[in-house]
Amino acid sequence: MTDSRIPTVRLGGGGPEVGVQGLGCMGMSFAYGPTDTDASRATLERALELGVTLYDTADTYGAGENERFLSPFFKAHRDEVVVATKFALSIPPDDPTRRIIRNDAPYIRAAVEASLTRLDLDVIDLYYMHRRDVNVPIEETVGVMADLVREGKVKHLGLSEVTGAELRAARTVHPIAAVQSEWSLFSRDIEAGVVPAARELGVALVPYSPLGRGFLTGSFANADQDLTDDDFRRQQPRFTGDNAAANAALLTPVRTIAEARGATLGQIALAWVQQRAQVHGLPVIPIPGTRKPTRVVENTAATRIVLTEDELSTLEPIADKVAGDRYADMTPTSAGRE
Repeated sequence: MTDSRIPTVRLGGGGPEVGVQGLGCMGMSFAYGPTDTDASRATLERALELGVTLYDTADTYGAGENERFLSPFFKAHRDEVVVATKFALSIPPDDPTRRIIRNDAPYIRAAVEASLTRLDLDVIDLYYMHRRDVNVPIEETVGVMADLVREGKVKHLGLSEVTGAELRAARTVHPIAAVQSEWSLFSRDIEAGVVPAARELGVALVPYSPLGRGFLTGSFANADQDLTDDDFRRQQPRFTGDNAAANAALLTPVRTIAEARGATLGQIALAWVQQRAQVHGLPVIPIPGTRKPTRVVENTAATRIVLTEDELSTLEPIADKVAGDRYADMTPTSAGRE
């Protein structure tokens, strides 16, 4: 495949124009074991060369370290990149391993100021509510976020892991540019309610973990055996024990298609996600995460693969056969509240 820039798409009705594939930056400083700072910096630069313009982080990734790490890159390319970050997962000072969901106004205002400081930016391009606090009306939360837009601290609003009904309620308060939720060959629960609502309202879908947190690449088969002790995937039900073995077997049709096309498993998995835009009729901008420039080249090349109807049919049954939930506690996800 040729090494060329990816096409662009508008991020929701009034959102910015971005590359049809973004970059998830969490793993550059958090969650997936040891990191290589130099390789991560090179990955950011390579992604931009290939037309990747949406860069995704959050204040909770490494307790703010991911935002600090990304800041020099964002500042060096401010007019070329769309910076997305998130609030809502508060870290208690006495227990840095815990996360408390907060959507209240004082927390949001403190969070945006802290993110702006760490990023060293005047404005955040896309500001997400990371998770939903069901004790705070979503209209109230989005109302505070809308104030941040009016104050010039944020340009566009996003929501993560909301239900279709929650998205509709939020939209009555302020336009929403994007919904970020897990969506892959292994995770399709959002297709029931969230995707139809997003299509109806002109909201873009930003799938996180489009490669099933790496499982769909075939790079590991069992988290207990193949991943370091500090890799958070060791805590996810799909990737350990009997579930891991059952799910590894589901990669067979992906591997067959990949071999026939001279592609990687990851490219087929990503092509499937990219093609959801045509299947469901809405903008879809997946944000695969990587820390290697070579992987960015591989991932962006997947935007040029168009799967046939027969190939799509072959891949269709996979999600229904996946063993284990995507989180040990599904309550904070849209699927846990639908």
